[in-house]
Amino acid sequence: MTKKHTLFLIGAPVLALLLVAFRVYYTAVVWRYPGPDADFLISPSENFSSINARLSKQQLIKSARLFHRYSQLKGVMTKFKAGHYIIRHNSNLLDVFNTLIYERSAAMLFTVPEGRNMFEIGKMLEDNKITSYSEFISLARDKQFLRELGINDADSVEGYLYPETYDFSPNLPAKAVIKTMVNQFRKKTADLDMSVGNLTAKQVLILASMVEKETGDKKERPMIAGVFLNRLQKKMRLQSDPTTIYGVYENYKGNLTKKDLLAPTDYNTYTLSALPIGPICNPGIDAIKAVLRPEMHHYLYFVSMNDGTHVFSETYEQHEAAVQKWQRTVKNREGRSWRDHKNQ
Repeated sequence: MTKKHTLFLIGAPVLALLLVAFRVYYTAVVWRYPGPDADFLISPSENFSSINARLSKQQLIKSARLFHRYSQLKGVMTKFKAGHYIIRHNSNLLDVFNTLIYERSAAMLFTVPEGRNMFEIGKMLEDNKITSYSEFISLARDKQFLRELGINDADSVEGYLYPETYDFSPNLPAKAVIKTMVNQFRKKTADLDMSVGNLTAKQVLILASMVEKETGDKKERPMIAGVFLNRLQKKMRLQSDPTTIYGVYENYKGNLTKKDLLAPTDYNTYTLSALPIGPICNPGIDAIKAVLRPEMHHYLYFVSMNDGTHVFSETYEQHEAAVQKWQRTVKNREGRSWRDHKNQ
């Protein structure tokens, strides 16, 4: 073998490796995304293949194959997190990789207070440009979607949208938002035995939603739960204003009328002799625990003292006296706050 042949045999592979190295370097470092800053959304259940294919299709990276190999080498193919990311103009493949793996998504903190219903939450989501109200409400009532969520005995997702602060991205699909909130409900209630007495898990949630709406005072919740349970045991109507309001909520003008109280709906506990058909809001964990561990007493009535707390009565005569004092006396109807109580 001549010296020339030897040099060729050695040089050809080296040259080939250099060409491959240059191509990899060009694809990963030199080539840069030429377009304007781009929004890139990763959905909660999206896998790597889908993410990689969309990056390539949108021409945010030069090579899907190289992006795959690099992610594989780094051991992060299952580390891509759901969120809303900004791919900057002039980013190379490594910049895109670092953005999706190491940068926090362009998300926003979104807080759902305890006791909000799905209509209120949907409006808040739309106001914050997270998802559309109509899509949210439509999915919240979609029976097939409810079954996917494991909610098989309800007409809506009401009650399962756990009140919490979420790290949501703008322009999220409503399905992703609802799934996140329901998953949080599952986590928060996982250690609870959602059965008490003769109540089913669904009935516990319904009652918890009523307790949540009736008082802002955490200490009162077990007492109010006890009142409702006492009335149910005696087969008395629960006569809860918040349930009646929920039954007409989409047409509610802010003032509960006698006509509303007399109009039979699946939620009007002035006409029903049982619990409403479903939850009327999304209760927090304390309201749920109050139903699971109610205070044992003989109270059958309560009336607001206009500060978020209540007077409790065992007899109708005592209740009427409390109503006269706290609801029919103008001076006592002046609103105060339960937060001003020294014992809070």
